Amino acid sequence: MRILLAAPRGFCAGVNMAIETLERALRRYGPPLYVYHEIVHNRWVVNEFVQRGVHFVESLDLVPNGGIVIFSAHGVSPEIRREAAARNLHVIDATCPLVTKVHREVQRFAAMGYTILLIGHAGHDEIIGTMGEAPDLIRLIKDEEEALTVDVPDPEHVAYTTQTTLSVMDAARIVECLRRRFPKLVGPARDDICYATQNRQEAVLELAREADVFLVVGSQNSSNSRRLAEIAQRTGIPAYLVDGPEDLKKEWFSAEQTVGITAGASAPEHLVQGCIEFLRAHFFATVEERVIRTENVHFQLPPELRQDQP
Repeated sequence: MRILLAAPRGFCAGVNMAIETLERALRRYGPPLYVYHEIVHNRWVVNEFVQRGVHFVESLDLVPNGGIVIFSAHGVSPEIRREAAARNLHVIDATCPLVTKVHREVQRFAAMGYTILLIGHAGHDEIIGTMGEAPDLIRLIKDEEEALTVDVPDPEHVAYTTQTTLSVMDAARIVECLRRRFPKLVGPARDDICYATQNRQEAVLELAREADVFLVVGSQNSSNSRRLAEIAQRTGIPAYLVDGPEDLKKEWFSAEQTVGITAGASAPEHLVQGCIEFLRAHFFATVEERVIRTENVHFQLPPELRQDQP
């Protein structure tokens, strides 16, 4: 067996920042700490922090008055920020700066009175937070069908933004539909889909040409991980989204195959290595890493934790 190991893969700058924020907050303040939503969408990461005294909550009512709450990488709505301030909670904001960029775009478009078409997946933490910036002005668009049927009060005053973890190709098709319907459509100056999402998708497309089967390491509730598996499947090969090596089944593979492996932006590298060891043990696999892009992005920690940085 031959393994093609995608690079870049795994943690992006936003995930690194969010996890390091929680690590340093634990060292400084100790448990219990509270995080609004999962810090990142990965079961292994969340479970590890739970064992260390971190409580992941979906309501600020579960945070004691005056307690410490960390906002996850996916961002929160203004309503949640107001609620935290009213309850005198000590907020540490680990929102990814690329998500914050989308929030600011929505604020700008809302101030100009645009109807805002937000392309994304209903119920995702990032979408919930973004929609909270201008709930009366935003219409959520999940696919081309909705792009063709969405109703707006003024077709000449429409803007769009996107979730940061979408499929680049899917988003482009939806935007094209919207542009055909609304010729004066305005959008962000720069693409909202984050650099890491795009790089990982590009690597999957490149490696899938040579692969017989593809493994994406990531949790089922990770949007960017699900998109990677979908992209591989669309090339016509089997693709599996797995949390880690314990999810692998020998019947998915045979010894003569070429297996592509990548990891979503919130998946730890040790899980990737565990999958490789599984294939080595059962199929005598050899590994070839393919570097498609080099990433050197780094995001600063929240201000109150920066003094701990080396």
